[in-house]
Amino acid sequence: MKSDSSPTSPNQLKASAPKLSKIYDRDFVLTDEYRAAMPDMQNADAQLIFGANVPILKVGISNFRLPLRYITSSSDTLTLETSVTGTVSLEANQKGINMSRIMRVFYTFQDRIFTPDLLNEILLQYKEEINAHRAQLKLSFEYPMLKPSLRSGLEGWQYYRAAFEGRLDELNRFRKYIHFDFIYSSACPCSSELSEHARASRDVYGIPHSQRSTARVSVEVAEGEHLNIERIQELCLDALQTETQVMVKREDEQAFAEMNGAFAKFVEDAARLLYEQLDSEPKIADFQVACAHLESLHSHDAVAVINKGVPGGFTGQFDDFKSLLR
Repeated sequence: MKSDSSPTSPNQLKASAPKLSKIYDRDFVLTDEYRAAMPDMQNADAQLIFGANVPILKVGISNFRLPLRYITSSSDTLTLETSVTGTVSLEANQKGINMSRIMRVFYTFQDRIFTPDLLNEILLQYKEEINAHRAQLKLSFEYPMLKPSLRSGLEGWQYYRAAFEGRLDELNRFRKYIHFDFIYSSACPCSSELSEHARASRDVYGIPHSQRSTARVSVEVAEGEHLNIERIQELCLDALQTETQVMVKREDEQAFAEMNGAFAKFVEDAARLLYEQLDSEPKIADFQVACAHLESLHSHDAVAVINKGVPGGFTGQFDDFKSLLR
């Protein structure tokens, strides 16, 4: 028996389709009924999951920026441009999360003064709003401190790359971290001794090599304790001494040369000196340090990583040394 149906050509489909408007309707009024009828693919049935139906450790958004207020050690407030990364866990059988909800929740806190402890409140709301088991939040910013020159009496603003981080686990146990980059000069002890040897044995003038170096300090703040960024900078300065300078006259440059001579250090020395200072601060529960010396002698860099060794804490895993070279 011959069928009455025949294949529909693309031209026939195009002719039968409703004509769609290509005009933006500025007068359209959104109603509750219209909003409720809109599709929500992120909360779709698990059958629509692509790939393996397994949990995802972290999912969210990174580098949404806004000005936030921070408190200084002198109880003043600073408003700093901040890059925010917010993530939550996603369980199996869940298609996805509403990404914009992470930002919307965060914006409800935008007028607060931000400390590592405030992140606990935000993360609890993330878990509730997004129905997640775990949540994590990181705020990255450049923190200014006014620093004096060594001898001239001048002052200049030193900017420190810093971040507050908070993590909340399945049992709502909160852990808070501060990350801090300290830029310093590292004069090579070997080069210094060899220069002095040439001077003493052959009356030859030599200049020991030194280089701009970075220590990335990551600390976990002890439960119930408050730690400010100024204190971390102070610990780094006490450990390494030779912080790079902002405002410099001739007397400051001479002083800096003398300081490099007094505090020459290999990258191994820098890591151990920082360990000694951080380990002495009772407000720090755990820490990790990654150092990189941008060698002026070699075509490669000298690097070191050290950690406190707390069970369940920092592991010493660090490979992104290029991010330290600025």
